[in-house]
Amino acid sequence: MITKILDVSEEPINIEYIRQASEILKNGGLVAFPTETVYGLGGDATDKEASCKIYAAKGRPSDNPLIVHIAKFEQLQQISKDLPKTAKLLADAFWPGPLTMVVNKNQVIPYETTGGLDTVAVRMPNNPVALALINESGCMIAAPSANTSGRPSPTKASHVYEDLSGKIEAILDGGPVDIGLESTIVDLTEDVVTILRPGYINMDMLSEVVGEVRMDPGIVYNDKGTTEGAKPKAPGMRYKHYAPKADLTIVDGSEDKVITTINQLSKEATAKGKRVGVIATSATAGRYNDAKVLIIGDRADEQSIAHNLYDILRQFDELDVDVIYSESFATPKMGQAIMNRLLKAAGQKTLKV
Repeated sequence: MITKILDVSEEPINIEYIRQASEILKNGGLVAFPTETVYGLGGDATDKEASCKIYAAKGRPSDNPLIVHIAKFEQLQQISKDLPKTAKLLADAFWPGPLTMVVNKNQVIPYETTGGLDTVAVRMPNNPVALALINESGCMIAAPSANTSGRPSPTKASHVYEDLSGKIEAILDGGPVDIGLESTIVDLTEDVVTILRPGYINMDMLSEVVGEVRMDPGIVYNDKGTTEGAKPKAPGMRYKHYAPKADLTIVDGSEDKVITTINQLSKEATAKGKRVGVIATSATAGRYNDAKVLIIGDRADEQSIAHNLYDILRQFDELDVDVIYSESFATPKMGQAIMNRLLKAAGQKTLKV
């Protein structure tokens, strides 16, 4: 299979390319497309065969549910049952945008799309290409991130091509994404709105709209770097994700101690013939030795760190390093989302100093 790259990065959007991609979806094929979070790998959410193709292309476990992307609130009503009032409140506040709601499903969306669950995860992306594709195709689009399962999520079309070339029909190239981390996922099937995956929309923002919000114990890490082991209800809760090829360790502590420790570890690894990478901020990058240092962003600009995280991990793959040491990024607003992804990429491997 030859994977077409359709450039829709310029305004106005090339509607002919949107139509080509729409025909692929309507015929049961797969198309990667940009959202404001990461690139998604899309198929018709109501077509169980298309969902099976998504799992196969990614090498993704079939019990890991897919998110259904819609363009109108009415579509959420069409595929759900017992929809709570909180769904409309959250949609009015955050849609289109990086918020996914988990609700009870009806028969419209097959179990192949929901990973065998009686719930369905749904969001409305805030990206003109994604919305045009949904509207033009007439399909609600099931779409996980458009990468090989376990690899860093794609924030550029080139990342998608690297992982999925020859496995899918087309990639809509809309340029680099805005946010760079997957959507916040909330469970609306319980009495209290529950965060299943942190993202750009944080607990404080949600609480302002619906009142009490809690964090699922399955994503809260304790001092040992493990969770309470709750049953996963959403994409990304069960499996290791976002991992670079090199062994990644997060070093957590005061700035001076972190830098001293990373420099010592880098020196020891280099002496053993290993190639070392370090993830640093613009303020600390010049203080590291014996390593290839990549700047992830500025702590004062949390979104820069989120935006660059996956791209940095993929750059280290290209540099063919053996080990990576990263600073911790527990920033005020997006820190929980950033660290959720970084911990998964490191397999929870953290060194406290």
